[in-house]
Amino acid sequence: MTHPATVLAPGAIDFALATRIVFGEGAVQRLGELAREAQGTRALVVSDPGVVGAGHPGRVVGVLGEAGLETAVFDAIVENPTDACVEDGAAVARRLRPDVIVAVGGGSVIDGAKGIALLSANGGRAADYRGTNKVPRATVPVLAVPTTAGTGSEVQSAALISDAATHEKMVIWDRKLAPCAAVLDPELTVSLPRQVTAVTGIDAIAHAVESAVCARANRLSRCFAASAWQLLATALPVVLDDPSNLPARGDALFGATLAGMAVEQSMLGAAHSLANPLTRHFGVPHGAAVGVMLPHVVRFNAAVPDVAAHYVALAGLPVSALADHLTELLTRSGLPTRLTACGVDGDRLPVLAAEAAAQWTAAFNPRPVTADDLLMLYRQAW
Repeated sequence: MTHPATVLAPGAIDFALATRIVFGEGAVQRLGELAREAQGTRALVVSDPGVVGAGHPGRVVGVLGEAGLETAVFDAIVENPTDACVEDGAAVARRLRPDVIVAVGGGSVIDGAKGIALLSANGGRAADYRGTNKVPRATVPVLAVPTTAGTGSEVQSAALISDAATHEKMVIWDRKLAPCAAVLDPELTVSLPRQVTAVTGIDAIAHAVESAVCARANRLSRCFAASAWQLLATALPVVLDDPSNLPARGDALFGATLAGMAVEQSMLGAAHSLANPLTRHFGVPHGAAVGVMLPHVVRFNAAVPDVAAHYVALAGLPVSALADHLTELLTRSGLPTRLTACGVDGDRLPVLAAEAAAQWTAAFNPRPVTADDLLMLYRQAW
């Protein structure tokens, strides 16, 4: 079986939101109630050291404890979670036998928690499930508590796990991986460092832009993407300048979730396929890698008139103005607008282009791309 986007006719819709969304200031206080509704009595809280330092997992443990749940914490998730750290977490889960897993963190933590839930219930290694619809049994229910306005993983059926040896990202897609609930509390995003706010916000904006035009976009995904764009493009500059602005933080968080829903219903495109090799080979943060490539991809895709029309419908801007606006958002966010500023070796661009052409998302770009096209885009961004 394959991802639904690969078997549906263009424009067709097959939509079911598996994840309950609970949004609002103080929403984290409802975690105990939600865990109990998922039949939870023992919870494994999954996080990373940075989020632990911000105090959010401790708060979650307190809320779960007040609801009568036993809790333990696994806080060894790394950025771009690897198969090794996921397997370590699954070993902890098998010993503790939790009946609910609570992910507290950004997209890496949520993806890592999905991987832990998968392996603890099904065994094996992450690579065994690479691809689509290869999960044989239901996983331990996952409650996702995003602390960044970024990936939208809290409402998606995918987990991105990196090979610890090669740093290649593996996509595992199965509806059994979708969290049973996403708790969106903007208060948890206030403590984010400005750089993390910027990188995750640009990633969410890229999700809205790419999902609106990709080859498998449809009227529903475009609705989600347009709403996401309106919220994110307005809120991101505000939270960068005024980090404690809770209404803007809420708009950014909800916008990122809507963008995640758009991706779940459609797919992404060349900006994401170009970004992954930059992260793998040069350690460029994912959001920065996507952001530096996105304006060039927008201009490239807009050579197709129908695609250009969808860009205009999304942002209410001519394509050239949209591309310029994306570059301005990068500059305002303090993120690089050129690959030279990312420390990318220009001699490696052909290797990066070959890898980008093999990425899953490249096949969904609205304008067909070859390795030569992708090399041209890298050189434009150079």
